[in-house]
Amino acid sequence: MVPPAPPIMPTGDAAHRHRELAESFGTDAASYDHARPRYPAALVDAVVERIRGHTILDVGIGTGISAEPFRDRGLAVLGIDPDPQMARLARAKGFNVEIARFEDWPAAGRTFDAIAAGQAWHWVDPTAGAAKAACLLRPGGVLALFWNAGRPPAELATGFATAFDALHTGLPFNPWAALAGADPYGAIIDAAAAGLRTTGAFGAPERLSFKWQATATRDEWLGQAATSGGINRLPKDKRKALVNSMGAAIDAAGGNLTIDYTTVAAISERLPIRSNVAAE
Repeated sequence: MVPPAPPIMPTGDAAHRHRELAESFGTDAASYDHARPRYPAALVDAVVERIRGHTILDVGIGTGISAEPFRDRGLAVLGIDPDPQMARLARAKGFNVEIARFEDWPAAGRTFDAIAAGQAWHWVDPTAGAAKAACLLRPGGVLALFWNAGRPPAELATGFATAFDALHTGLPFNPWAALAGADPYGAIIDAAAAGLRTTGAFGAPERLSFKWQATATRDEWLGQAATSGGINRLPKDKRKALVNSMGAAIDAAGGNLTIDYTTVAAISERLPIRSNVAAE
């Protein structure tokens, strides 16, 4: 069984204004690592074939989910994450991880052939993050931003959204209300592309999409939902009520979920550094 994908986060440039949600995942890092989906090989291949070199910086490495396939393909990975508990698990997998928010990370002169951010760039300020990436990438380097989006059957998504609204969580989004959209991360990629344009240092992002499908059990879905940003911060009684409502809806639908996935990516190349000296 493949675990379900995380719910949709706030769209556009809104998510990075709620960084406290991203930095709460480590409260149960082991459950996060177990429940979160991995990335399809086609995506990883598409990124690797565009990299000229072997060094890659993983922004928001978390527990190492996004970094493992790149290490498996022979790349040297350095991770950054603001959450020490998440980083601890990634380090246990053998990754070198430094604790910082990407925009504030002291690179100490280091540069890279690629920067990857799996399920993470929406937590980065799109303008400041683009400027930082421009400084860290060598000319011809690759910035690869990618996300998994899982779509449960429409009737279940509606039921999940209704259960969420009924709890009056106070969170800035309903993770299932946006599932009807055809392009769930489109606004986030648009915001990332706008940030890259402000630098003048990147080519236009190449957008890729990979569709796949998997079946999740009731417990797999509920386990994932409990680790999602914001939901993991709810008071125990509200979190339990939400999980119970979702579980009842899944039971009524037969106990398993068929999830339609779309893995989306935006890949941009670092342009050559322009000389300030005019040609004679």
